[in-house]
Amino acid sequence: TQQALSSVFTKVTAPLPLACRAMRNYNNNTFKDVKPASSGPSVGLQVGLFIFFVMTRALHPTIIDASKTVNPDTGKKAFEYGTMTVVLGETVVTLVIAQLMALGFGGMKEWKAIWNPAPMKVFSFIGFVYALGDYLEMASMGSLGGAAYQVLLQSKLLITALMMWAIKGSKQTALQWNILLLVMVSLCVYMIGPEDGSGGGAGGIPIMGVFNVLLKVTVSCFCAVLSDKYMKDYKNEPIYMQLVQFKCAWFATILMLSFVDGKTWQNGFFAGWNPTVVGVLVSFTVKGWSTMYLLAILDSVLKNIGEATSVLVIYFMQVVLPFFEDQFEIPKFLNVCVVILSVTSYVGSKRFVEKATKYDKENAGRAS
Repeated sequence: TQQALSSVFTKVTAPLPLACRAMRNYNNNTFKDVKPASSGPSVGLQVGLFIFFVMTRALHPTIIDASKTVNPDTGKKAFEYGTMTVVLGETVVTLVIAQLMALGFGGMKEWKAIWNPAPMKVFSFIGFVYALGDYLEMASMGSLGGAAYQVLLQSKLLITALMMWAIKGSKQTALQWNILLLVMVSLCVYMIGPEDGSGGGAGGIPIMGVFNVLLKVTVSCFCAVLSDKYMKDYKNEPIYMQLVQFKCAWFATILMLSFVDGKTWQNGFFAGWNPTVVGVLVSFTVKGWSTMYLLAILDSVLKNIGEATSVLVIYFMQVVLPFFEDQFEIPKFLNVCVVILSVTSYVGSKRFVEKATKYDKENAGRAS
């Protein structure tokens, strides 16, 4: 029995020296060609995308503001063209490009998959709500300057917090509520500051413009929640397919609204168009596509900081560009800085609040 066990042990352990010799042959160059697992976009790419995100968010309201003309009778800026024409044009351009991409990348099979009833129903509803957001955006920009519009968009932090509290029961800490209050106060301080010639009257606040922005923010927050949920449910669909599903109802909604705006069809579809209006069309298109792609890459902290930083970029563009009559004013510049700093403080506080909450739970568990 002992000899049998010895024979078995010798057979089992015989390959070990060979394995050990093979292991000793490994060195630092053995796996030099093996690429590490991807950990997401590089720092350089994220910086580049962040700058692009800021510029698209800054250029969009700036170009819309530059497309206004001064009314010689009232001295106020207004749109000489039908505001729904550029939104309609953007939906048509996106529908054509996205379908061509589907045909080019996936052929007729992928193009036919666009019209699958299940995702089409979901994204059609979201597209309908997004269309209302575009209508409210142009309505608010009619009486607000680009910087004022972008500043008021920061109210989304408060509206999102209230929505998350109502829908998911996610509560804010006392610190976060204080910072949110600071954000809202800074918005009010900016709006009651020096007149910027955006159309609110001498020293007055354009109430309807502010109201439309708040409605636009509410609609956008609602759409963001729905898009985040259902784009994950249909994550196997390329974004260009989802854009077609969005834009079908989007186009139909804007088309119906265009019949009641009093300009689009009454004065002629292209009445009042000029190179700047074409720039508005391009801006809507770039913003629509970049929103879908960039928001999937940049994290929420960078997105919110980018939105806030774009306010400062808009302000400097309105001071420097010849389209505007704005002059550099220290009080207004400081107002913009307060808005940006308060927004970034709220966004940055989330990480520390989460760490503090986790620490408190761990200590509570140890104490029990």
